[in-house]
Amino acid sequence: MGKVATAEAMRFMVDCLKSVGTAVKAAEQQAELLIQADRLGHPSHGMNRLEMYVNDIISGACQPNNEPKILKENASTAWVDANNVLGATASHFAMDIAIKKAQETGVGWVTVKGSNHNGIAGFWAKKAADKGLIGMAFTNTSPLLAPTRSKKAALGTNPLSVVAPASKGESFYLDMATTAVAVGKIEMQCRKGEPLPLGWAQGPDGKITQDAELAFKTSCLMPLGGGENTSGYKGFGLSAVVDIFSGILSGSNYGHHIRSWSHTGSGGPANLGHCFVAVNPGSFAPGFEDRMAESIQHWRQLEPTDPNLPVMAPGDKEKEAAKETDANGTVSYVKQQIESSAELAKRLKVKPMVVKFN
Repeated sequence: MGKVATAEAMRFMVDCLKSVGTAVKAAEQQAELLIQADRLGHPSHGMNRLEMYVNDIISGACQPNNEPKILKENASTAWVDANNVLGATASHFAMDIAIKKAQETGVGWVTVKGSNHNGIAGFWAKKAADKGLIGMAFTNTSPLLAPTRSKKAALGTNPLSVVAPASKGESFYLDMATTAVAVGKIEMQCRKGEPLPLGWAQGPDGKITQDAELAFKTSCLMPLGGGENTSGYKGFGLSAVVDIFSGILSGSNYGHHIRSWSHTGSGGPANLGHCFVAVNPGSFAPGFEDRMAESIQHWRQLEPTDPNLPVMAPGDKEKEAAKETDANGTVSYVKQQIESSAELAKRLKVKPMVVKFN
């Protein structure tokens, strides 16, 4: 593993995005999204995604300096055209609208078309929670999920996130793919040269595979729950719900119409759909934050099945990872990520990262 000062990793990502013509604000927002994923212990969605964004900009599939616009709105809803900007630009724009509407009416529901990959969904839901609101974020993605009984993918990893404020320094933080894992987890196993756990992905024959390279090439992830006998159809159904909210409702590409997953910038504009929701708990029963905190603390106090592994509330792993990252002032990357980042620096003619190896 190599350690990089957090500020240095941020500098490198901003430089890479600026080198291909991205305006400073858009580059900083996208880099912030990536560094937060690395900070929270989700390297699949951190610097691991940088080259994909760069390639989309170089190919013209993404146009980072356009401006998103509202196509239709009322007191509580809005429909946004991202105009093919970076996912972070579109998502800040849309969630800001949802927050404002929730503060005014109690709820804000915003759908987005014409967007690009927007990183960890929790980043966007937390943006609302930081304002005292319940935040929700959904996005569709390239087809990677094989519906139950299917050999072929038809839906995306289609993540969803719910983040809720609580008292006593607590918060509820859920950010999950509706596949068994996000495709980035398959990539990280490839980077590490390690096999997959059972139940993550299918091979071309439709059977479970532990070969990370074969799984990435086949691009058929299993739904949350795995096979039919372990309720994988529930993950399939959840993925479809996310696509209803994100793609079908917004008029973006959806399901099987979305371009194939690519790191090269091929396939033209992604035209992804997002959905952002903000809800003011003050519009309902008083004391939401206290009840939320009491629930979280109760879960942690339950007797664990293994005394060495205490029960964790949703978001606890991320909070622990962030605490460690902040204390060290560094983010860690696997050797292959360091090497590919050095190659990217050379290709883009930017200053490479300063890395310290263990």
